[in-house]
Amino acid sequence: MVGKEQIAIDRKLSLDELNSLIKHENNSRVLKRLYFIKFRYLGDSVEEASTKIGVTKKCGYYWQDYWNKGGYVALIPQFSGGRKSKLTDEQMIELKSLLKSRDYWTTREVLELIKEKYGIEYSLKRIGIILKNFGMHHSKPYTLDYRRPKDAEEILKKAK
Repeated sequence: MVGKEQIAIDRKLSLDELNSLIKHENNSRVLKRLYFIKFRYLGDSVEEASTKIGVTKKCGYYWQDYWNKGGYVALIPQFSGGRKSKLTDEQMIELKSLLKSRDYWTTREVLELIKEKYGIEYSLKRIGIILKNFGMHHSKPYTLDYRRPKDAEEILKKAK
């Protein structure tokens, strides 16, 4: 084989060692890539190995290049942490203190607060994630009876 179809078997990794890596791998993404490499070791073309794994041929070429450049370590996905938050760290701290000023908030109220105070729009799902990061929990709203006296607990204790 020549060019892009060539896989670097000169990594000095035998098929048995590759099988051992596959056997002990816990990360499903890396496992998929190792199986692709195994199929390439067994003589499949990039297209055939990619089809067996269920990825595009282009993805197979990427994985082969990673393997050729860095072996097993290069197959491990490198995530960069995602997109930067629209709110700054200072705004997040301020928002958290604002939310603690009141006992009950709905996600829609928090969404409107952020839009009004900072001019930033988030989805309701993202608001839930922000609240979870703050250590706040959400649940079905508790209905507050307007007729309930403020000292209801004290009245109940005296009744016993």
